[in-house]
Order: sequence, then C-alpha cells, then structure tokens
Amino acid sequence: MENLPLFILLALLAEILGTVGGFGSSLFFVPIASYFLDFHSVLGITALFHVSSNITKIAFFRKGFDKKLLLTIGIPAVLFVIAGAFVSKYIETKTLEIALAAFLIIISLFFLFFKNISIKPNFTNSVLGGTLSGLIAGLLGTGGAIRGMTLAAYNLKMEVFIATSAIIDLAIDSSRSFVYTYNGYVHKHDLYLIPILLTVSVIGTYFGKKILSRISDEQFKSIVLVLIFITGIVTLSKVIFN
Repeated sequence: MENLPLFILLALLAEILGTVGGFGSSLFFVPIASYFLDFHSVLGITALFHVSSNITKIAFFRKGFDKKLLLTIGIPAVLFVIAGAFVSKYIETKTLEIALAAFLIIISLFFLFFKNISIKPNFTNSVLGGTLSGLIAGLLGTGGAIRGMTLAAYNLKMEVFIATSAIIDLAIDSSRSFVYTYNGYVHKHDLYLIPILLTVSVIGTYFGKKILSRISDEQFKSIVLVLIFITGIVTLSKVIFN
C-alpha cells in the first residue's frame, strides 16, 4: 500500500475518536480507508479491524454490561448485519460510497441540530435500533451511530455503555466477517494490515479512555459530529469528482 504511515496515523485517529465519541471507529475508518482501498476491500478489512478493536474496548471497559440490551439490541443487529452483508454484493460500489457519504452527513446534522432528542428505552425501540444499526453496518460498514443513540436512551454509566456497545459490535463484526469473506471482500494481500490495525486498536482505545477522563462528553461529541460531517462531505466529493 502506498502511504502506509498516513493510513496508520488516520486509523489511529479513527480509533481514538470512535472510543471517545461512542460511535465506534468504523464511522471514521470506513471513509478514511476508502481512499487507500476499493470499497469492498474496505468492508472486509474494517470488519476484521473492528473485531480486534471491540475486544480491546471490552478489556479496557470491563466493569460491566447490560445483559438485557445485549439480547434486545444485539440479536436483531446480528441477524440484519448478515442480511446487509449479503445484499452489499449486489449493489454497485459507487452507490454504496454515495450512500455512506449521505448517511454520515445526515446523521451528523441530525445529532448536531437535535441534541436533546431522545429515544424511549423500551423493547420496541431497542429491537428497531438493533435492526437498523445491523442492516446499515452490513451494507455500508458502519452502524455505530444508530446503536449509540439507542443505548444513550438508557442513561448507562460510561463503562457499561462502552462495554455493552463493544460486545454487540463484536457479534456484528464477527458475523459480517464470515459473509464478507464468502463474498470475496477479504483479500490475502491485505491481511498484513491486521496485526498493524490490532496494535492501532490497543493504542487508540488507550488514548481514547485517557481523553474521556479529562473532557466533557458533550463537548467532545459535538467535535466528533462536526468531524463526521466533514468526513461525509469529503467522501461525497471524492465520489463525484472521481
């Protein structure tokens, strides 16, 4: 890969922001990696990267998780990420990239302008949140924003929030990794990136946890949302002008 040091640096930044913002690193990593790899390869490598990333988060934030939410959000998320991953094979790559850019722009603007919006912490919304986050993760490589918004409705402690989200995400990424491999998205010539990204996930999560202890969640989430918006604009511009 050309510009490997830049790729590693940006992946580290994505991991730090994903840990602090609570959305997961894939929200940043997918559009970043699409500048270095074709989009289907990005989906494959992101799923594998996220498996190690979530194992790291579970290790760093292991003070508890919500078993009920693991079932009500996690089960539909896993089922629909498999469906989305299979469907992604039949959708044109450019269409997926445009959909990703639109998703990033819309979700960031939504949270920036409607900061006080909340989801009722009930069974129906948990299942719906898990379904949407899984489906979008399978299709576009990232559904953490929807899952994060759903979990936020339960006012969980930070450690419980991150651990619960990471366990659900681990199940999602493990499931779609098999489907992406079956689809041919995981290439042997890209596998050298896995140990590199494993190291990045450990370092990024460590620094993310340090930042969380020193800064207001609300302040940093606003910064994260602005960065998501910019990422969406840049991703859309890349597709249009290429």
